[in-house]
Amino acid sequence: MIEAIRKFFEANMLPAASEHDEHGLRLACAALLYEVARMDFKVQGAELDAVARLVQEKFGLAPDVAGDLLAAAEQEVHNAVSYHEFTSLINQRFSYEQKTRLVEMMWHVAFADHHLDKYEEHLIRKVADLLYISHVDFIQAKHRAQAAD
Repeated sequence: MIEAIRKFFEANMLPAASEHDEHGLRLACAALLYEVARMDFKVQGAELDAVARLVQEKFGLAPDVAGDLLAAAEQEVHNAVSYHEFTSLINQRFSYEQKTRLVEMMWHVAFADHHLDKYEEHLIRKVADLLYISHVDFIQAKHRAQAAD
């Protein structure tokens, strides 16, 4: 009897929870990317375009769905108390390579306006530390993004 109940919950309840977790993970990534765009106190079109493009590519989203995610991310950033709420979820669910790729995506946003602000660099360093990214990988991600932009 207990085994039947456990199987019922696994089959019917866990997929909804993992879908919710996936949305939370996407939201956390989008929020960190958006935070880079606003870190220099000027949210510019090039940076927002980079965030939208990166979110669409990373998660395979349609433009309208990505736009909804970015609107939610903007709200999350304004309501967030710290970056820990975003990075803790990413640390739980992402591999080291995925976290390094996220840091590289943050660099792409920072370089989108062809000007690296000291506050953008500080934020990316802080997030990389919270994601346990080595300094070597942090610098390599920066150089790959800089070469691409």
